[in-house]
Amino acid sequence: MNQQHKTDYIYGTRAVIESIQAGKEIDKLLVQKDLRNELILELLQLAKGHSIPVQKVPVEKLNRITKKNHQGAIAYLSSVVYASLDHVISEAYAKAETPLLIILDRVTDVRNIGAIARTAECAGVDAIVVPSRGTAQLGADAMKTSAGALNHIPICRVENLKTTIREIQDNGIQVVACSEKADALVYSADLSVPLAILMGSEEDGISQEYLKLADSHVKLPVVGQIESLNVSVATGVIVYEVLRQRLS
Repeated sequence: MNQQHKTDYIYGTRAVIESIQAGKEIDKLLVQKDLRNELILELLQLAKGHSIPVQKVPVEKLNRITKKNHQGAIAYLSSVVYASLDHVISEAYAKAETPLLIILDRVTDVRNIGAIARTAECAGVDAIVVPSRGTAQLGADAMKTSAGALNHIPICRVENLKTTIREIQDNGIQVVACSEKADALVYSADLSVPLAILMGSEEDGISQEYLKLADSHVKLPVVGQIESLNVSVATGVIVYEVLRQRLS
């Protein structure tokens, strides 16, 4: 009763709670900012436990999304099923494979996410890691842009990207940051080792705190007048350089 399939969202506090408890993947939760009743507090606690991004908004915004009785809560459904990063890494090592991950820092354009997922799936990337906040919504538009690749490549949504980068390194995986400010070209780096490629946002690249954590920094050569490539294109070039080195 409290669903509207064509718009990829669920409304109603109890309906959203039950959906989360039933294992539905929630991309983002909108909650009326001035509500503090028992059900809303239960929902917020549940969302925190499932690392679901919560945005507190005025009731007017909720009313623009649906005119039905939303009770102060609307949840956008995700088109993907999120995977456990620990499981992805352990499975790669168990198969005697060399892990290859992509970490996306605040990539907010749904078309870039879809294009990256498509390239990653074609190149055999083990997983794409995204933060729970500041990432494009992985709904129907992302699925369409990825040409269905989001059905096949694991997406790992994490609460704290800084902690996650350290955990990845603790598992013997080198984190390589791609930035136009780097000194070394990507072609001079050894990418045949267990690797996580760190890519930054469309606006300002990789956050400084994550750049400091990276094991190394590389860049792509740019000889034209525009300083940098689109993030999805840059990711594709680097991923296929990894593949070239590993197949050599």
